[in-house]
Amino acid sequence: MWMRGGTSKGGFFLASELPNDVATRDAFLLRAYGSPDVRQIDGMGGADPLTSKVAVVSPSTRADADVEYLFLQVFVDQAVVTDAQNCGNMLAGVGPFAIERGLIAPSGEETEVRIFMLNTGKLATAIVQTPGGKVTYAGRARIDGVPGSAAPISLSFADIAGSSCGALLPTGHAIDRIDDVDVTLIDNGMPCVVLRAEDLAISGYEDRAALDANDVLKATLESIRLKAGPLMNLGDVTEQSVPKMMLVAAPRAGGAICVRSFIPHRCHASIGVLGAVSVATACLIEHSVAAALARLPGGQRQTLEVEHPTGTMACVLELDAQGQVRRAGTLRTARKLFDGALFG
Repeated sequence: MWMRGGTSKGGFFLASELPNDVATRDAFLLRAYGSPDVRQIDGMGGADPLTSKVAVVSPSTRADADVEYLFLQVFVDQAVVTDAQNCGNMLAGVGPFAIERGLIAPSGEETEVRIFMLNTGKLATAIVQTPGGKVTYAGRARIDGVPGSAAPISLSFADIAGSSCGALLPTGHAIDRIDDVDVTLIDNGMPCVVLRAEDLAISGYEDRAALDANDVLKATLESIRLKAGPLMNLGDVTEQSVPKMMLVAAPRAGGAICVRSFIPHRCHASIGVLGAVSVATACLIEHSVAAALARLPGGQRQTLEVEHPTGTMACVLELDAQGQVRRAGTLRTARKLFDGALFG
C-alpha cells in the first residue's frame, strides 16, 4: 500500500510479504524504488529522500504493543537501504495500515494502536479515526507541508531519550565543539546535531533551494556530521542517514524556534517528526545551542511550535518535577494513495 504519512510518502508492506533475507529484501526495494538514480525513473521512488521511504509492519507478540514497525530509508542516488534511523512521519501511516490489513480491529470512533518501533526499541501510540468501524482519511486537521486537510492522527512517545545513542545527551554535555563550531548533540527519538545558523554564516531563514545550492555550507555540515557520529555512539556515519543536522535561529513567526534541517545531505522541505521533538527538547536544556534562541511558553506541559521552511510543527512536551521531558507528542495526518502489486 502506498501512503502519505505526515510530510513523507512511501510503501507500506506486511513483513510477511517481503523476503526474510536482508540482502534479498534490500535488492528488491532498490529495484522497486528505482535506486540508484537521481530521478528514480525506473521505480516508484519520488526522487527525494522524503518520498523514498519504506514501512514494514507486522503483528507484535509483546504485551505492550499491537504491531511492530521497521522503517527503511531507500537512498535516491546510492544503492543503499538503511534502518539506521526511525521516521515519525511514516509512523503516522502505520496505525491506519495495520487496521486496513486486519492486524488490529477498530474499536469505536477512535482506535488506539500501540506500535513498537523496531529501529529504536521504543513504543509509540497512535490514535486513528475509525467512525463506523472503518479507517477514515477525511477530516479537518491540517499540517504544514501538506495541502488540504485530513483526519487527525495523534502520536505520542514515551521513554524515547537516547533511543539510538544511548542517552539524551550522548556526550553528557549541553554543548560540544566540533570544527570550532558550538553544537548540541542530542537524541530524543532522532540523533541530531543542533547548530546556530549564524555560526555557519547564514541567517537560518533561507529557503530550501538556497541552502541546497550552498556547497560550502554542505561541506562544513558533512565534516561536522562525520566527527559527531563517533561522539554520539553511532560510529562511522559516512553511509548512514543520521545524525540529522539542525540549523537553528530565533523564531520569527510566533513559534518557539526556527529550524533548517539537513537529512543529512539535502535540506528538508519541512522537518521530521522525531527531529522536531529532539530540537524542541534541546530548547529546554539549559546552556544548549538552542536554549538561548528559543521562546518558551513555560509550564509542565509545553507546546513548542517548531518553524520550518513550509510552516510549523507543534511538539507537545510533558515535563516531570525535575524539568526533564517525560513524554512527547505531535499531531500528524496520513492518506492511503494506492493498494496493489509492486514489481521489483
